[in-house]
Amino acid sequence: MQDPLSRIAALKRPPLLVEAARFGIDGYDRARLLPRLIGAGGFGPARAATALLDREAEIEARRRSGSGDYRPARHVELIVALMGEARLLRAARLS
Repeated sequence: MQDPLSRIAALKRPPLLVEAARFGIDGYDRARLLPRLIGAGGFGPARAATALLDREAEIEARRRSGSGDYRPARHVELIVALMGEARLLRAARLS
């Protein structure tokens, strides 16, 4: 199994989703956003990233299938959270 950073780096998503997420990354508040996206719990960055990757894969499948319950705003939130957790993982590896 790949580590979360490798999995995040391998994601290929529409440029519009990624660009929208880049606008939100500076305001990323993990204490506020993570419980809403993956539930309450004291997740470290690696565990949170893995859970977010699983949720994002579900949302991506909905997007690709044209499902009526696909919500672009939720998808952007997940990508913002993935970017934020990736930053935390990289910072932890450097220290």
